[in-house]
Order: sequence, then structure tokens, then C-alpha cells
Amino acid sequence: MATGRTHRPATRSRGIPEATVARLPLYLRALTGLSERSVPTVSSEELAAAAGVNSAKLRKDFSYLGSYGTRGVGYDVEYLVYQISRELGLTQDWPVVIVGIGNLGAALANYGGFASRGFRVAALIDADLAMAGKQVAGIGVQHSDGLEKIISDNGVSIGVITTPPGVAQQVCDRLVAAGVTSILNFAPTVLTVPDGVDVRKVDLSIELQILAFHEQRKAGEEAAAHDNAVPAAPVSHKDTTEQGPDGDVPAVMPA
Repeated sequence: MATGRTHRPATRSRGIPEATVARLPLYLRALTGLSERSVPTVSSEELAAAAGVNSAKLRKDFSYLGSYGTRGVGYDVEYLVYQISRELGLTQDWPVVIVGIGNLGAALANYGGFASRGFRVAALIDADLAMAGKQVAGIGVQHSDGLEKIISDNGVSIGVITTPPGVAQQVCDRLVAAGVTSILNFAPTVLTVPDGVDVRKVDLSIELQILAFHEQRKAGEEAAAHDNAVPAAPVSHKDTTEQGPDGDVPAVMPA
């Protein structure tokens, strides 16, 4: 079986922009849902709506893959699933190690979506001796002393870090030295890596803070809309025009 150490996707060599690469998983998720419902074809407008992008951007992205669809018919769902999966390197086996088997690490280990998307959790690693040998998601946890050998034995090129922030950089350095070239970092810290190593950061607290910003903005907009909807109190304008003795004509008339 092919492993991530010997086969890497050709995305960069084909000059596909990073922004397009970032959207390919969105298209694949939408297409997988259509495939599961046995939908044979999909228009660019329908697929763009399902992926949350505009159709012009989708068509541009697919042009990098050499896929242009058929006028009046749309895109073949199964073929697009294959195309995108191949471009992302998901038609082969990618062994992954997870380092740091706390609550988050254990939750990731139990996530069933890895296998169906081309990833195999090859090893779970933790620095706590008490964790060694424990079964998580049917996989025995191994001590971090053997990290380098585990990486080598399993041909791992992708590592997931779910450790406390204080040790994340040290773990990262060991992974890179052992041959890992792609890292998914869940630790709330910025990692420094050499050229040739890709890092994707997932910071849940930052995502929540961004959502909090939007909630605060929406609350402010709602408050402003409410204030604008309240009718203004009537203003009393005192008539300062002098009245005549009968009270209906000015006492002084213009010449």
C-alpha cells in the first residue's frame, strides 16, 4: 500500500493557487454528499451554493483541474470526486500520528471521518507514562520516547499536535527531525518550522473570538435598528409671531 512518505500530491507542481487548494475540500465535501444521494450531475451554480462560494470562482478553480463540465448538463459528480480526491492526494494511504492524547487528542483518534478521507491513524503518542499501553479508539498509546522510531516504522509524513502549548514547539522539532513534513497544530501557539514543512493551525479559541465579534456587531446593529424604529417625541414649536388684538392677525404688517 502506498504511504505518504513516498507519494506526494502534484498540486504545487501543476501551479494550482493556494486559495484554490483551500477550497477543494469544500467542493469534495459537497460532492460526496451528492454522491451519497446518487445524484449523477450538478451545475456549477448548485455546487457553488453547496460549497459556499460563487459559481464564477468555482469554474475558475475547476479549470486548474482541467475540468470544465458540459454545457446544459453540468459536472459529472463521480468524476469530480475522483479528480479532486486525486489532486488532494486522497487516493492513497496517508498514515498520521497524533501527539498528545488528552481530551482533544482522544476525540480526534475516535473521529471516524479520517479513514473515509484517505487518512489512517497509525499511532497515538503521549509523554505521560501512565497513558502508555492504554487503548484509545482501538489503538494502543505509545510513549513519546519512541516517537522517532514510530515515525520511521510507519512511514509517517503528517503529524497532529494536540499537546499543551508549552511543549508544542519541542514536539514539532522532533517530528520534523524524524521526517514529518506536514503538521496540523491544535496547540494554541505559533510553531516555527524550516522551509519545506507545512503547518496548518487550528485554534478553537480564535474561531470563537471571531464569532463573538460578529455576535457583538449584530447586537449593535439590532440595537441601532430598534432605536431608529422608535418614533420621535413631538416637538412643540412656540409661535413667536405677535398677535393682534383679535388674536388672528399680526399686530405689525409689512409695509
